[in-house]
Amino acid sequence: MKLTPEQRIELHGFNNLTKSLSFNMYDICYTKTKEEREAYLEYIDEQYNAERLTAILEAVSDMIGAHVLNVARQDYFPQGASVTMLVSEGPIIAPSESLEKSPGPLPEALVMHLDKSHITVHTYPEYHPDEGISTFRADIDVSTCGEISPLKALNYLIHSFDTDIMTMDFRVRGFTRDKNGHKLFIDQDINSIQNYIPEKVKDQYDMIDVNVYQENIFHTKCKLREFDLNNYLFGYSKDKISQSEEKKITRRLKREMDEIFFGRNMKGE
Repeated sequence: MKLTPEQRIELHGFNNLTKSLSFNMYDICYTKTKEEREAYLEYIDEQYNAERLTAILEAVSDMIGAHVLNVARQDYFPQGASVTMLVSEGPIIAPSESLEKSPGPLPEALVMHLDKSHITVHTYPEYHPDEGISTFRADIDVSTCGEISPLKALNYLIHSFDTDIMTMDFRVRGFTRDKNGHKLFIDQDINSIQNYIPEKVKDQYDMIDVNVYQENIFHTKCKLREFDLNNYLFGYSKDKISQSEEKKITRRLKREMDEIFFGRNMKGE
């Protein structure tokens, strides 16, 4: 089928590098009873439904100067949601300041060049069958082709979720050529994703880097440093429970967070 001129998207520049950012966040909660668990999942489903997630992705799209071409979104039963957004380049306007190796803006600041790309988000509310732990995970992928790096949206994504644990992967694939025909396998100076996270945020987390520089693969994971049990009890505070129960719940929550952070099961009590 032949496309009309209006149906085609014109590409500019032709930088073929594909830059992909995978951002995963985890929210942990202690839900002792079935009623608490159901209430927590209902709260999460309302807080991060497809409509709200679409608004977050639209803000990311605006931030990197993209036009939204198509949006597919779905809320699931009994819980969870997905949004997939196809975007194309937006206006080319030089930023007022360099964002190289620095945290990207929060929503009002940046319009830059972007070619064909996509942004997706999927949510996964779940719970432990015995331990009273409920965990909410959101996976966001921002994939761009062209000069812009999706890392410019990382600061905004961090501020968009209430996060106990974050894992971030950034990879540059393919190659483009300079004016002399030499292949360029990366077009930005990067040695860690942490360069794009504000100092105020980094101060709140324990962080681990795993990077494969020769393959242009960068990985960072973060676990909240301070622990206040009141932030993990759903619908009541720790003054409503005994001291022994407080210690038991604290151990369970910290083990859950350590297992997610280190990526392995650990011995229980």
